[in-house]
Amino acid sequence: MASSAMELSLLNPAAMRGLSAAKPRVVSSRRIVRFRVASSAAAPPAAKPGTPKKRGKTEIQETLLTPRFYTTDFDEMERLFNAEINKQLNQEEFDALLQEFKTDYNQTHFVRNPEFKAAADKMEGPLRQIFVEFLERSCTAEFSGFLLYKELGRRLKKTNPVVAEIFSLMSRDEARHAGFLNKGLSDFNLALDLGFLTKARKYTFFKPKFIFYATYLSEKIGYWRYITIFRHLKANPEYQVYPIFKYFENWCQDENRHGDFFSALLKAQPQFLNDWKAKLWSRFFCLSVISELFRCLHGPTVHTEDCYCAPLLTVFVCDLLQVYVTMYLNDCQRTTFYEGIGLDTKEFDMHVIIETNRTTARIFPAVLDVENPEFKRKLDRMVEINKKIIAIGESDDIPLVKNLKRIPHVAALVSEIIAAYLMPPIESGSVDFAEFEPQLVY
Repeated sequence: MASSAMELSLLNPAAMRGLSAAKPRVVSSRRIVRFRVASSAAAPPAAKPGTPKKRGKTEIQETLLTPRFYTTDFDEMERLFNAEINKQLNQEEFDALLQEFKTDYNQTHFVRNPEFKAAADKMEGPLRQIFVEFLERSCTAEFSGFLLYKELGRRLKKTNPVVAEIFSLMSRDEARHAGFLNKGLSDFNLALDLGFLTKARKYTFFKPKFIFYATYLSEKIGYWRYITIFRHLKANPEYQVYPIFKYFENWCQDENRHGDFFSALLKAQPQFLNDWKAKLWSRFFCLSVISELFRCLHGPTVHTEDCYCAPLLTVFVCDLLQVYVTMYLNDCQRTTFYEGIGLDTKEFDMHVIIETNRTTARIFPAVLDVENPEFKRKLDRMVEINKKIIAIGESDDIPLVKNLKRIPHVAALVSEIIAAYLMPPIESGSVDFAEFEPQLVY
């Protein structure tokens, strides 16, 4: 297993040379503009043949779209995985999972070739811009997982060495993914300074059970997104605009293994699954990730300082933003990306939502009825409301007026979210009693 130093070296070699993260810098040999934090940043236009690339420094503002970093109650985590305290721990299952992670199926998978740079140079216009955003957001999200898993691996080492080592090996996977994505950004003459992110980003606190719910969903939804895109492009190679998609089949198996591990963690804590509160939280986390709040409220160009009434809006809707809804609204803002690879955005999202929900039903005691046509109608109404909120954000009004104009639309959005949550759920249950298996797993 690679050490922390080796993994950080993989992600950000500059961090290992003791370079200051206070200022962005230019790597002269590659002429890559290196920025500290970015989300929805415009990609530079492709250089014309014979035109030298400009060298310089840039700093891109962090927006509210940037994926969050998470922390948790590590003392509680140690109690949960102490075999002397928790008799529900199935060490045999964790031992088997550890052997699976040690096998490291993707050790030699993420190897780049000249296709990457050539494909990036050909990409232009809105697709190029939105593709850079996809790489930025994906890289930040993977790096967020690396940090959380690495710390859990360190903190649980004495309490439960097997579980601790699995977390460390998952951090290895996330580091590999983040490094690969950051290399992709270099094809567009950009790079995320991940070493700076480690120190500069604010961390969102989630209790352990919420980490289990949210991370299980995140890993499983990642699996279904990646495998769906991979299989679509395999059948339609004319839309293969960038070779990173060719790596998605093996990549998504990492996501699936991570999700299976969190499924085992949940089963080891039956109090998170076997009462009426668990049913409410299960549905809630199919609908909610608190850190995603402003992704669907403000659109891709709003910065923190624009939000004069951000605390009010946060209190009003913070706990109601949804995993499924957030994905649907975010993707509907990025139809250029999905159209560029030959996908219908809404059809793609509904497929991912339905398959993730079916997988989640194997472990969560209750899930949303996402296959009810009314659920999709609510999503589509939210998309229309979201467009109005974005239009207000792009107007010439002062920030205070913008926020006042947003209030009725935010209220309408919250109303739709609550209505979706209150739809009759589907009673499900433990993986051991599932009545069906997902159609695509491995």
